[in-house]
Amino acid sequence: MSYAPFDWIDDEARRRAEAGLVRTLRPRPAEAELLDLASNDYLGLSRNPEVTAAAAEAARTWGAGATGSRLVTGSTALHAELERELAGFCGFEAALVFSSGYAANLAALTALTGRDSLIVSDAGNHASIVDGCRLSRAATAVVPHADPEAVRKALQAHAGRALAVTDSVFSVDGDAAPLGGLAEACGDAGAALLVDDAHGLGVLGEGGRGALAAAGLAGAEGVVATLTLSKSLGSQGGAVLGPARVIRHLVNTARTFIFDTGLAPAAAGAALGALRLLRREPGRAARAGAVAVELHGRLTAAGLTAVRPDAAVVSVRAPSAESAVRWAADCRTAGLAVGCFRPPSVPDGISRLRLTARADLTQDQIEGAVRTLVATAPRPVSRPGGREAP
Repeated sequence: MSYAPFDWIDDEARRRAEAGLVRTLRPRPAEAELLDLASNDYLGLSRNPEVTAAAAEAARTWGAGATGSRLVTGSTALHAELERELAGFCGFEAALVFSSGYAANLAALTALTGRDSLIVSDAGNHASIVDGCRLSRAATAVVPHADPEAVRKALQAHAGRALAVTDSVFSVDGDAAPLGGLAEACGDAGAALLVDDAHGLGVLGEGGRGALAAAGLAGAEGVVATLTLSKSLGSQGGAVLGPARVIRHLVNTARTFIFDTGLAPAAAGAALGALRLLRREPGRAARAGAVAVELHGRLTAAGLTAVRPDAAVVSVRAPSAESAVRWAADCRTAGLAVGCFRPPSVPDGISRLRLTARADLTQDQIEGAVRTLVATAPRPVSRPGGREAP
């Protein structure tokens, strides 16, 4: 009897299809055919001529690839320049650039903890944090979402090295973490606080300096930040920011730094160009937040259920995974690209459309997006007062 080693994949695929959870790749064309409310290009910089020119110039100067790990040939003067400016902009002593934000989270969690450590992790944290906790070999306590008191209790129950980790802005609903309360709980317990500011950089804080700057925690001795260069900065890559001794420790111990090829020069150049543009045009950050507030207000006024945004993510709830997929597809047919979040991507099991409030959206585009979302909603929309929308 022959044995087919991958027959189990067909069973898994059938179960996914029955649950409405099949995911497919959809390559996009170079020229935009849809109004994009699905990407993480919060400031509209991924196609900015200044940013793309910086990427091209970096590629011409340094080559197409980094050519090796950062400790061999993958570090250039451009990487060092980006690290200095990132740290200065965000208010930290030092920074270290990685090939992705995912790799940055894995590095921070594995290098700053260990077998005898405790990690206290928010239940709503990103998958990269979840994976970092698993790889760290530390004991991990998953606590209720956005609950500093639960973090405090978990830390108090542990004697020894500890770290609490949270997203600054949660990618599913767009709500912000209570960073002040978390920092206080960590400080009282002598624990470190690690904050993934992927969705805060470029949107929160003065001129987009991030959630930690907004909370007055940037540069604090016990605080480390991770972030991505692929959202507000419109490029690719990630970084860890913190005290200089923390960054030196990562250089010597973080496996996703030591053994990974360095960030491509073009991506480093684009991120640096975007960062410099944001310094000159700080109003982009406030504009992204204002667009989010307007989208939320218009959608809820039309009877849809949307979570109040704390940054630039607007989450609109759907009745089921199947209806969310259908709603997103109907939006696409109508010329609007939106994100579709379903289990297991959402920890609470509630499917959503996820909208990006970009700083470069015009008033006509905002109004058109709202009309499309309301018109394609998977069930009649109840207006305030119990009336149904037409």
